[in-house]
Order: sequence, then structure tokens, then C-alpha cells
Amino acid sequence: MKKNFTRILSLCLALAMCFTMTAFASAAEITSDGGSATSSVTLSSTADGSLNGDSAATAMSVTVPTVLPIAVGTDGTVTTATDAKIINNSFGSVKVTSVTIDAARNWSLTAFGDKSTLAHEKVDANKIGFALAIGGGAQKATTSKDAASQQLLTAAIEGCTMSGNGDTAANTVAIEYDAIVTPVSTAVTNAQVASVLFVIAWNK
Repeated sequence: MKKNFTRILSLCLALAMCFTMTAFASAAEITSDGGSATSSVTLSSTADGSLNGDSAATAMSVTVPTVLPIAVGTDGTVTTATDAKIINNSFGSVKVTSVTIDAARNWSLTAFGDKSTLAHEKVDANKIGFALAIGGGAQKATTSKDAASQQLLTAAIEGCTMSGNGDTAANTVAIEYDAIVTPVSTAVTNAQVASVLFVIAWNK
């Protein structure tokens, strides 16, 4: 029994020596006055931020409006929401890289402009002209006639970039939008006429 205990104790001491040697294997030793050594700074991205955590990239979290409401009056005047915005909840900076509008079923896109441009269209022609500006940048509008889809933005431009959520003054961009719509013969409520697809990417 005593012999076995001695063997176990010897094994533990040997393992302890190995771990000690391992811990100092990457250490640099300075042996002279005024000597120097370099320490590398290494980075590991982990899910919980711990040194030995599971590898993970920075999480993206961006809020985009699910509805962009439009109201059209009996005289064709259009009103849109004034509080539409994109919010970056991520730690890192992001940007809007693409915006596409698709007409809903039985609807089509037309060139955006003054509502008078639709004066010759038939009632219930189901056409919508659409325009938007992100973050105070340049307005992008539909130009096609009777199109099913149009890409309004093909790359990030001024106004499309948001800071990380640490800067609450710059992590949000407003969406300003407008539209023209052909007349309708019957009242409609919350009818989907189009959908807008926003593509968000890291600002690298």
C-alpha cells in the first residue's frame, strides 16, 4: 500500500514539473542589465469573451422596419411615416449595401415623380412610384415603367453607414421615403403594394 502511494505521489510530482515547464516554455529570460524581450499580443474572438471560450465572430444585430406605411388621399396626396429608421445594435459598424423594391402581386412599379405624371393612368391600374433616402443621403427613386422589381441602391453611399452601438448618436439612420400611387375605385386598408429589401453588411 505504501509502495503504491509512493508511486502515485511520484507521478503527481512528475506531472507538476511537466506543467511548470510548459508554463515557462514560452517565456523569455533576460539575463543582463538593460536586456530586452518581446511579448506578442494575441487575439482570440470568443463567444463569451473569455480566454478559453468557444471561437465566435462579432454578432450582427440590426433593426430594420417591417412596414413602410403609405396613405393616399382622395386627391392623390401621399403621406408617409416620419419615424422610419434603421438601428445598429451591433458592437461593430455596419452599412446598407443594397436596396431593392419589388411590386406586390397585381401591382407594378412606375417612375417616381409628381403625382400629375399619373393623370393619364386608368383607375385601379395598380402602379406605384417610390423613392427613398437613407441617413440624409441622395434620394433613389424608381424609374422603370411597368416593372416588377428595381434595385434602388447597388452600393453603400453617403448616409448608409452606422457606427457600433457604443455611439448612440451615429448608430441610427433615418429612412425618408415618398410615393405616388394610381387612383383606386374602392377604399383599401393596409393593402401590400410593394416590399423593400435592405441588405446590411459589416463596414469593413
